[in-house]
Amino acid sequence: MIHTADIVERLSRTLGAAAAQDVAWAVETAFDDLQERTFQTEFRSLHAVLQRLSEAQERSEGRLDRLAQVVAELAEAQKRSEARLDRLEQVVAELAEAQKRTEARVAELAEAQRRTEARLDDTNKQLGGLSATVGYTLENEAYRHLPALLAKDYALEMAEPLDRDYVTDRQGRDWEVNILGRGRWQGRSVTVVGESKVQLSTRDVDRFVDHRVAALKEVLGEVFPVIVAHMTTQKAVRDHARSRGVALYLSSRFGR
Repeated sequence: MIHTADIVERLSRTLGAAAAQDVAWAVETAFDDLQERTFQTEFRSLHAVLQRLSEAQERSEGRLDRLAQVVAELAEAQKRSEARLDRLEQVVAELAEAQKRTEARVAELAEAQRRTEARLDDTNKQLGGLSATVGYTLENEAYRHLPALLAKDYALEMAEPLDRDYVTDRQGRDWEVNILGRGRWQGRSVTVVGESKVQLSTRDVDRFVDHRVAALKEVLGEVFPVIVAHMTTQKAVRDHARSRGVALYLSSRFGR
């Protein structure tokens, strides 16, 4: 603050009272003008600062509102996640229970399979025994009836009774022969080598000729191959046996 009386008193000593009064007035006026301009500038600056603070406050409140919204959304998402987790835990428990039931069922099926296999082994043994019985019966019938049939159909005369036996080939292997006996055919000594089958297929004929007969020719000399069967698996078996040089007899001819 300027003290005008002090300025006038000091300037009066040098400039005189009137001039000192004018100078003091001019100084006071300039000071008041400067003070006014400074006040307005500071006021405007303060207003601008307050305006910026207000805007920042509004932005902060907007961000706080958005943050509150995000927090609410996260809370809702958390609720949904917890609900899904609860459902997942329930599904896992249900799957675990289903797995237990499945394992129990598999164990039951395995036990049933074991019992079935045991019964099947017994059945196979029974069928094997039955097949052997049928085979032996067929062979026994062949021993009785083949000599007459061979004599009638091929003029082959047996020199000894037919029987089952083993023959050792040149490699030292023992071959079981269902029907075996020496005879004469077309003036030559031959050995009747025969096999019995309940059901005869073309494959059975080929196996008999290509393996058993072929192996025994080396030690028996000329072989007269014979097959006896209860039945054939197809019509072509008879012609196939004839084409392979095999005398085929079905049991239906025995006793005629």
